[in-house]
Amino acid sequence: MTRTWLCLLITAVLLCLTCAATASWGDERCAVSASIANIRQGPGTNYDILWRVEKYYPVIVKEKKGDWVKFEDLEKDEGWIHKSLLSKTETVVVKEDNCNVRQGPGTNYPVLFKAQKGVPFKILETKDNWVHIKHADGDTGWIYKPLIW
Repeated sequence: MTRTWLCLLITAVLLCLTCAATASWGDERCAVSASIANIRQGPGTNYDILWRVEKYYPVIVKEKKGDWVKFEDLEKDEGWIHKSLLSKTETVVVKEDNCNVRQGPGTNYPVLFKAQKGVPFKILETKDNWVHIKHADGDTGWIYKPLIW
């Protein structure tokens, strides 16, 4: 092989590896693991805080820069968060106001509390069309699947 062909081959391999790494960013789903996390305009504490989110807030990773992660949320809003504030926890978000959270997986169980639109929960388990959830404050219960994202 000539030197030119070898350089082209190495360049092609590196390009493929770069594309593969970039493609995987869009598939990674995470959740906020801190009680409260600052969402910033850019990858660093010197950037403005855009908003704050609570534990179990779900995000989809779009880009990584050092120790910072650019993400998109369920409403397609984007921001940056430090990677130490994320985990692979499976979560959901309530999509309606005043949703009943019940003692068990069915309407025959008593209502424990009402959940509001936008509130995130950790998934503990699923049973048919019901999801056993846990809030950051420790409250648990069952919610009907069509009421969550």
